[in-house]
Amino acid sequence: MTTETENSKTRRRDAAKRALEEAARRRQDDIQAQLPPEKGGQEGPEPTRYGDWEKKGIVTDF
Repeated sequence: MTTETENSKTRRRDAAKRALEEAARRRQDDIQAQLPPEKGGQEGPEPTRYGDWEKKGIVTDF
């Protein structure tokens, strides 16, 4: 019975290690896949997050 328990723990440990490695790879892929900046777009933080709907004195509403 101890062998089954040890095998179960080993399998779970290996699965957890693989999951952590996959998560690290996905985070790296996300960093590399960032979109280029928008041409002629709003400078600074995203306006929808901060309520800033004005650019060069022109107010826009969506």
